[in-house]
Amino acid sequence: MTKMTTLNLSYSPPARAAAPRQDQWDEARSVFPIYLALARQLTVEIPFPPDKRHLPEKPDLETFSKIQTWLDTMDQQVLVYQLRHLLQMTTLNASEAGLCALIQRHLRKPSKTNTDRDKVDFLLVQYFALCTPPKIYHKQIELEDAAVVMKPVLGDVSTAPLAWCEPLEKMIVALRGFRSLRDMLKTNFIEQGRKVKETSGKMFYEPSSLVAFVRFNFLLRRTLIELMHADLIAIRAGLSQLDSAGVRIVDCQNFGLSTAEPLAKVRQLADEWKQPFQKEYTERTVNETFEKLLALRSDVERALERIAPKTTESMAPLPADAAHRNTAPAPPAARSLPESPKDSEASAVLDFESCLEQIWEQLIAVPPAPGRSMTTVRIGSARILMSSWEVTAFVNEDSPSAEDLRRAVVARALVTAATEAAKETGNATGLDRALSIARIEVSRLQERVDVAKQAKDTEAAVNLGISTKRLLSALDEAEKL
Repeated sequence: MTKMTTLNLSYSPPARAAAPRQDQWDEARSVFPIYLALARQLTVEIPFPPDKRHLPEKPDLETFSKIQTWLDTMDQQVLVYQLRHLLQMTTLNASEAGLCALIQRHLRKPSKTNTDRDKVDFLLVQYFALCTPPKIYHKQIELEDAAVVMKPVLGDVSTAPLAWCEPLEKMIVALRGFRSLRDMLKTNFIEQGRKVKETSGKMFYEPSSLVAFVRFNFLLRRTLIELMHADLIAIRAGLSQLDSAGVRIVDCQNFGLSTAEPLAKVRQLADEWKQPFQKEYTERTVNETFEKLLALRSDVERALERIAPKTTESMAPLPADAAHRNTAPAPPAARSLPESPKDSEASAVLDFESCLEQIWEQLIAVPPAPGRSMTTVRIGSARILMSSWEVTAFVNEDSPSAEDLRRAVVARALVTAATEAAKETGNATGLDRALSIARIEVSRLQERVDVAKQAKDTEAAVNLGISTKRLLSALDEAEKL
């Protein structure tokens, strides 16, 4: 049995040492663009004219004082869900340095409110999601994995289990067995996690505690989203069957609509479904949102039963083994694509253009919901996690860096698919070819990042840099075989 470390909850951790003024200023410069964006989003007056918003490397005392005062004022005004919405809907979420500085700013506060605590809780998970290597992202993440990823923010952290965090561990074990949203909604995991956090007091800010919460929050959010997408996939598959059968209206009383909703409207509802994490959320609001989704699935299933009782078999819950893998199933379009000779062989033999087409077809067939930060596509037996800007590069070809981003994703997909095939078959011939292609792309992409930096195209430089980093991670994993 794992030995649990017990902490005295009356103990108050020492306050973090105040950073030297230049360090505080460097931190302020890193977070300043985020606060400017928040002010614009909330229509808050910015007390600095446009020509004063590019902060100098060395400030005078007056400038230093004004900036710090404004940042403190913004901290008091901005709520957690507003910060969440901004970071999840913009490329500011792609700035590892900006997130790190924002976290450190809140951790260094000598007196922290519950709002500060919730911001730290959210920001740490955002950092983890951004910086987690692909090889870790889909696995059953352990405390050691979380500690490694969070080291740049939290330093070296002990991963000895904490007795008062044991409820989190029990919930994580239970998450592995959920097969549908219905299973999840029978629990009160969101509220339970919140209670553990609220009763932790100052011990919440101990690095070991923060790592435990990062792991729990990420796994809980990931499971919710994956189960949600499994239901959405089932709904879309059912609507396609109804459409093929000539059905044009659906009784959507369970969902709260009329008895004769146009099929096109129901399809639009499914396509535009939003995750319940964009606004301020509680267990109640999340449950209500997911109950609505399950009601919509129930309406579609009832319509299918009317035309052919057996068709509902295709809308069965996510298989247990898939839930255990914590990966979202492939979109219906990906499963229904005709199998070619190339598909029937190891996925490693895919050429660049074939891989590009497969990714494109899946994204077109099941467009990601607006506001969704991550999307998964399947190439062979591998699942490729794509960031929002990478998806945009496929569905909107007009951006200057779109071609570079597409090539980065395809190279990563080739390597990942070839790696999985090599593990399954023991034949690394296709992997060698994929590695050769990827190394060439890495060199080219690094040049493109430099070009974007020289052109002061920060957004392109950041996006390309992260996509290149993920390709390098896939290369590192493949070269270990």
